[in-house]
Amino acid sequence: MKTNEESIGHRIEAPSHGLVLLIDDDPTVAEALHLMLENEDDLRMHYCSDASTALDVAAKLRPTVILLDMVMPDISGLMLLRYLRVGEFSRSVPVIALSMKDDAKLKADVFNAGGNDYLIKLPEPVELLARIRYHSDCYIRLLQRNEAFKALDVSQRKLAESNIKLQQLASMDGLTGIPNRRTFQETIQTEWERVTDSGKPLSLIMMDIDCFKKCNDHYGHQYGDEVLRKVAKAMESIIEQKSDMLARFGGEEFIALLPGKDVDSAAKFGEKLRQAVESLKLENVESEVCEQVTISLGVSSCVPSTKNVYPEQLIKCADEALYEAKVNGRNRVVKFGDSSIS
Repeated sequence: MKTNEESIGHRIEAPSHGLVLLIDDDPTVAEALHLMLENEDDLRMHYCSDASTALDVAAKLRPTVILLDMVMPDISGLMLLRYLRVGEFSRSVPVIALSMKDDAKLKADVFNAGGNDYLIKLPEPVELLARIRYHSDCYIRLLQRNEAFKALDVSQRKLAESNIKLQQLASMDGLTGIPNRRTFQETIQTEWERVTDSGKPLSLIMMDIDCFKKCNDHYGHQYGDEVLRKVAKAMESIIEQKSDMLARFGGEEFIALLPGKDVDSAAKFGEKLRQAVESLKLENVESEVCEQVTISLGVSSCVPSTKNVYPEQLIKCADEALYEAKVNGRNRVVKFGDSSIS
């Protein structure tokens, strides 16, 4: 048996050995128990003779079992047991009450106050060791289980956070940081179902950076990537409603989903997008439009229903309007089935 005075102040989470705290004002009892335990390598004992400091000692030592004398001069063992049971670090520690007499009422009071066992002192060594090991091992297993649950909880939270990050990464375009085509396809399907039969319109704007291949060929891909990032950021900055969505559709193509906007409102918003990009004044000397980066936009709109109209058709109409914008000189907004409005 090892007496461990140095363990005071050291936090013990789930020790592999039993740590016994004896609280008793009689040093002869402490010596007798020391002799009973001294050859037990798996047990360590600390002795506290002052009941008034016992709570602090228990909090610092973190014992795996407490041997508590029921009769002490300053405070009764029963009262100290009640204090131990409300202490932050001692409420779950097994307590073995030690008494000079076999008193049925005192036994009942001990167990009602949260005691775990009751021994007449001094017990036979074999009985004392068996009781100490039983309660100490149970408490150590409880600590180990709690630590395992905490570790599992931390692991699950980290996994959940990682999954959220992975989902975010999977839904975003890696270069521009805005939603990608897959996310757009999922969102338009959801919005379509949401507004079907509501009588509210759903509009799309397809956008293409004018003469982007020439920009890439002339300035290099690094500059081309920077153009894509800045154009995306400029357009995203003027999104008007939370339900509006800007996504990269592929290459130099972008698309905006505008629930609740009719074709005229969507076209006006498209003009804001066009102006936002033009105001960046990004150099593109090879452009057929002007010496700066510009975009062409095609707008389509419909009132979704369960009959004859599908999201794919709305996208196709916006794409056809975009083609008309390019044919008519680029750097302009065209509504499907209409002429340029800029």
